Amino acid sequence: MDGTSGIRTAVLLMAYGGPESLDDIEPYLRNVRGGRKTPPALIEEVRERYRLIGGRSPLREITERVAMRLQQMVGLPVFVGMCHWHPYIRDVVRYMVCDRGIRCIVGICMTPHYSAMSVGVYHRRLEEAIAATGENVVVHFVPNWHLQPRYLEGVAECMRWAFDRFPTADRDGVRVLFTAHSLPAAILAQGDPYDAQLRQTARALADRLALTPDRWLLCYQSAPRTGVPWLGPQVEDVVIRLANLGKRHLLIAPIGFVAEHVEVLYDIDIKVRQIAEAHGAHIERAPMLNDHPSLVAALADLVWSALDGGCEEESS
Repeated sequence: MDGTSGIRTAVLLMAYGGPESLDDIEPYLRNVRGGRKTPPALIEEVRERYRLIGGRSPLREITERVAMRLQQMVGLPVFVGMCHWHPYIRDVVRYMVCDRGIRCIVGICMTPHYSAMSVGVYHRRLEEAIAATGENVVVHFVPNWHLQPRYLEGVAECMRWAFDRFPTADRDGVRVLFTAHSLPAAILAQGDPYDAQLRQTARALADRLALTPDRWLLCYQSAPRTGVPWLGPQVEDVVIRLANLGKRHLLIAPIGFVAEHVEVLYDIDIKVRQIAEAHGAHIERAPMLNDHPSLVAALADLVWSALDGGCEEESS
């Protein structure tokens, strides 16, 4: 289907990717690690995490459901490309451009917050894939959408549902922990907006839920074991600290993600929950948006805004 300028236009939703069977774990990790060999102990550790969440990542399936619903809403073809597993961004872009004749692409990452280490990588992969086709393709890349109103309302709705799972008498004492994937702390000195955008999202959600500043905190999760400092505080440490202070009713909202995957289903639902229970805390996790109508509507708004001026000039 053509866009407003008559150029054949489509949307590309990009996500991290994840293994779809336990046999995929080793090649998936090799891809994530840039081709470097993965220590056998780490392979087994990751394989066990996936075994505990059902043996596969649901990320591609969820993203494809979003794409189907978004396509119905915007009336344009919507494709899905993954950074670290099939279908790879490069392969999907080649199909879009060379087989389908797409000449204008709206690129959206399924993470609302920009960092050069995350969304910046998706943008680079997209541009490299287009360059490899040798065709002239206009790209409207959406760098961030962390304050998109429909997105915020969808997350707020999920959080309200989680609040309702606490006994009525305990709700006024619930502390909210907004979480996102940690990144190396060095990005702050480089002016990367990731931390600032996460705080803006957290404040916007706190306002929607009438949370006073003493009732919420931004923390980080899933930091790997390396020798460099990572953004903190880590959610596990915060859970223990609050529990020791007698604040044992905790709602976790993983605002750095929109869909279920291992860092939610294992890192939060299993690992953090076990830590909380060991310290006498009751936690509830806000459901992920997945293919929630508010997320689809938010993405549709992003597409329409990106194409507002047609496809004559590149927008990034």
